[in-house]
Amino acid sequence: MTTDTLTLTTLIADLPGAEPNTVAAMNRLGLRCVADLLLHMPTRYRRSRPWQAIDHVSKAADLDTTDEMEVRGEIVSVERGFGRSAKVEAVIEDDSGEIDLIFFNQPWIQKKMHPGMKVQATGRPRVYKSRVQIANPQWRRIDDDAALIAPANDGDDAELVPVYRASDELPSDRIAAVIAAVLDRATALLVDHLSEDFRTSHGLPTLARAYEHLHRPELEEQIDSARRRLIFDELLMLQLGVMMKRFHRRTHLHASALPLTSDVIERINARIPFTPTNAQQRVMAEIGHDLTKSIPMNRLLQGDVGSGKTIVALAAMLQAVAHGRQAVLIAPTELLAEQHERTLRQFLMNAPLRMELLTGSLGTSARRELVKDIADGSVDILIGTHAVLTSDVMFQDLAVAVTDEQHRFGVRQRAALRDKAADDTRSPHQLVMTATPIPRTLSLTIFGDLDVSVIDELPPGRTPVATSTVGRAAAEGIYEDIATRVRDGERAFIVVPVIDESESGLTDLRSHVEMLATGPLRTCRLEVMHGRLDQVERDDVMDRFRSGELDVIVATTVIEVGVDVPEATVMVIENADRFGLAQLHQLRGRVGRGERAGRCVLIADTSTDEGRMRLAAMVDTTDGFRIAERDLAIRGPGELFGSKQSGLPPFRIAALPRDMELLALARRDAEEWIMRDPLLTQPEHALLRTRLLKAHGKWLGLGDVG
Repeated sequence: MTTDTLTLTTLIADLPGAEPNTVAAMNRLGLRCVADLLLHMPTRYRRSRPWQAIDHVSKAADLDTTDEMEVRGEIVSVERGFGRSAKVEAVIEDDSGEIDLIFFNQPWIQKKMHPGMKVQATGRPRVYKSRVQIANPQWRRIDDDAALIAPANDGDDAELVPVYRASDELPSDRIAAVIAAVLDRATALLVDHLSEDFRTSHGLPTLARAYEHLHRPELEEQIDSARRRLIFDELLMLQLGVMMKRFHRRTHLHASALPLTSDVIERINARIPFTPTNAQQRVMAEIGHDLTKSIPMNRLLQGDVGSGKTIVALAAMLQAVAHGRQAVLIAPTELLAEQHERTLRQFLMNAPLRMELLTGSLGTSARRELVKDIADGSVDILIGTHAVLTSDVMFQDLAVAVTDEQHRFGVRQRAALRDKAADDTRSPHQLVMTATPIPRTLSLTIFGDLDVSVIDELPPGRTPVATSTVGRAAAEGIYEDIATRVRDGERAFIVVPVIDESESGLTDLRSHVEMLATGPLRTCRLEVMHGRLDQVERDDVMDRFRSGELDVIVATTVIEVGVDVPEATVMVIENADRFGLAQLHQLRGRVGRGERAGRCVLIADTSTDEGRMRLAAMVDTTDGFRIAERDLAIRGPGELFGSKQSGLPPFRIAALPRDMELLALARRDAEEWIMRDPLLTQPEHALLRTRLLKAHGKWLGLGDVG
């Protein structure tokens, strides 16, 4: 292959000297062409100082240096400890001494290493219990005849070496060699979508220079500059898409204007049998004002668990019904949809309107009849699940659409609601609700085209749930306390991560129920609930729990949302470190919803820093918004928001909240850009538009904006 024939789409397999085994290993890492190599960004950098004698590394460890160091040695022993997450310990030695290599959560290492093998290992040395060790080192086998006498240490002339995400069969240095071989030719092919004037005003390097410095830096400042350019690119593209979508909604779509007259206000208030909190009243006013306009409302309602979002949604739907229009509320699970239907029916008792429930459990003939009634306008308010989004469900005049627990619905599913309108230019007012508070940093990114309302106070009488964390050894005492509380009229939930016993060692529902029923909770009436039960069985369990026929439900996370039993005061979560923070917070919100205070106990013997941070956050605060910020800091936006559910492409290099300053800059630039050229149709923006649609067109639904 000549230089002229190389393109960004050239397959790695077609590069000169490509070895089949290397190509196959790269393919398994998602690296198939030259462009993939450029986008395979280093996870970190190390200084390429010569490898050190083990005694030199040991002295550095005593000084607690933060630098990575490299050693060579012969393996003396390889042993695996006990327990589910047992570590593997390998001891290597050279002529000057020995050092321990510690591998956490990598049991397969034991099969890769053996005494007598020579290896090279890189990592940060530390002293632990008087032994020098390197935890989770980068390592590779070296030739059996390789020297173990370290060369002289030159010290200050070390180069910056990129370290890439790699695999056992394809080490980082092999990936680096392949990238280095094509880097100059590949970067020469890059065409920049940002003008020279724009780059100069923002202090940004060219796209080609950014990738060159990222993969082959000479100075740390070059790495910082390259990362800033690529982070800004990611955030700018996303914000341009969000602003383009917002512009289209406000200029090309229209909705039914629903005036908030004194008569309408009186009819809505008549259905609310209590005085809403100040926060609820503020949010109702914001939403009510939006609904009076012909511009489609697109509002995100955030409210912590138990803050009273349902009554706010009801007010919005009643504003539509008061004007002879229809409204729909969609929930992600049948359990939650049924909970909403049960709650709203209490408020709407004897009201002159018709409300119905549509879920996947509805029989064929009943569904056919209900779909007909929805289409002819006989149904005023529809509560349902994804079943509402099927093509056969059409409304006569849908004015307000509410989506609950919106992070469980993909963008295309939410867009399907707009397709229920009478024509292509019509859209219902949309209210999306979440009890998983979204940090401001994330809402600016994901929901930049939504207005945001927040219910930031709990109803009177609700007290925060007291949360504690205990190790496995203390679990029996917790269950004995539950038995005591049950005798005093309280009820409890016990959540486990899996239904069936497995090699993972996680607490499973079947054996746990048996243990509890014959042990500490033998005096209690227990029942199980999980996703494999059909709807009738789940309803039966919940009805008996509400009525007091059951004392304790042992369940999977199927009870995460849609469960409201005032007598439930205790929540115990087994293997709590295996759940996300938002999920733990949701589960905790299922208790303490009545007059008695709630208690949540997290049982875990966690061995990871991330697990410990999650549990500490749960104990430290019951504020859902602070929980969300902590979750974002720990896991990042892709995990927190759920990329698969939302359709959001994960960031390659940007990270929130770390890059909040660049996000604000990208947002400001995007607003100005779309104001000047709303659809990026000017010739100088052609490449920018192409790359925007490729990156975000599908998940943002930009295909319909022209």
